[in-house]
Amino acid sequence: MPRQTISSGSRFEREIGYSRAVVVGDLVFVAGTTGFDYATMTIEEDVAAQTVQCLRNIEQALAQAGATLRDVVRVRYILPDAADFPATWPILRGAFGDIRPAATMIVAGLADPRMRIEIEVDAVLGSA
Repeated sequence: MPRQTISSGSRFEREIGYSRAVVVGDLVFVAGTTGFDYATMTIEEDVAAQTVQCLRNIEQALAQAGATLRDVVRVRYILPDAADFPATWPILRGAFGDIRPAATMIVAGLADPRMRIEIEVDAVLGSA
């Protein structure tokens, strides 16, 4: 089965050595994605604004794979501070409320102290 790698152009991918997403068959694996705007390499301070940007970045990777958020079957939310999670719920419900993928929230440190959320998704092409 051929393997396709997708890049967002983020310097992190090049410096660390990973792909924004990997497609194998009808499976799409999107790496942990933060709220950085990769075009400007800037990040908002607010966790809600970061969540919106995370989802934009994920949607762009999914689109390159021929998928949409509707194809997402698994999502992982990683936050350094569990108290920030409720502020993201309205945004996450807007993105995934009708899709209802399997989900996990993990509290863990992130690579940059400005990062307040990281989101990772798995999708199945054509599952929507």
